[in-house]
Amino acid sequence: MTRLKDKVAIITGASSGFGRGIGFAFANQGAKIVVSDVHEAPNRGGFEGNPELTTTAAIRETGGQAYYVNCDVTRADDVAKLVAATVERYGRLDIIVNNAGIYRAGKLAHEFAVEELDACFDVNVKGTWFGCQEAIKQFLKQGDGGNIVNIVSTAGLQGHPKQSVYNISKGAAANLTRCLAIEYGQNKIRVNGICPTYAKTSLTRALFDDKDFDKVFTEAIPLKRWGEVDDIASLAVFLASDESSYIHGDLIRIDGGETLCRFSV
Repeated sequence: MTRLKDKVAIITGASSGFGRGIGFAFANQGAKIVVSDVHEAPNRGGFEGNPELTTTAAIRETGGQAYYVNCDVTRADDVAKLVAATVERYGRLDIIVNNAGIYRAGKLAHEFAVEELDACFDVNVKGTWFGCQEAIKQFLKQGDGGNIVNIVSTAGLQGHPKQSVYNISKGAAANLTRCLAIEYGQNKIRVNGICPTYAKTSLTRALFDDKDFDKVFTEAIPLKRWGEVDDIASLAVFLASDESSYIHGDLIRIDGGETLCRFSV
């Protein structure tokens, strides 16, 4: 289990959901993990195993290396301090997974308040932007490349009804991924995005528990199931490892085939 042996990885939004799962998967492959979030405890109501343990504690319990840094990704100075704390503790930075995100939905475009638009842009766009900026500065200083994995969404690739503020923020994250790949490939800095559909996390718990939504959603998925955190974590390991060394600037769908068709059989 050495695909990421001795690599140093920051994962934002890592107390719960995708970030927590990616933290476990990276640590299992030998990486040193910096767990970053606005609170250390997992979100309530999610699907986490051992929810009484923080991500850091759970990783350490299995023999991995992990360190928690409180960080609000909407604040540039917080993100700069996050990278500085990582380098101070582990000596370098190899990977950043910009996972922190929020979801706003359930309204037509003219019904959303400006606060909901701002919230999506502050976390999903600025948070990803600041994470990329600070990681790139450190990668350039080190001079031997680096790896950025942005958690985007299928919402960054297409339109959906009643979640326009979310979709346009994820569209921005998708194009940021493309732009950075063009600009920094020459510096051996790889940049890719993961685009999941709905998966089982605390952010989607209410939708998962809504049997009407669950029925409509799963019927629209050719694989007939929700995404699991481990699905996304496994892809993140691949993109962070040397196995994907010629994959660059890609936005990889992980959606059970949802975006292939409007209707299922």
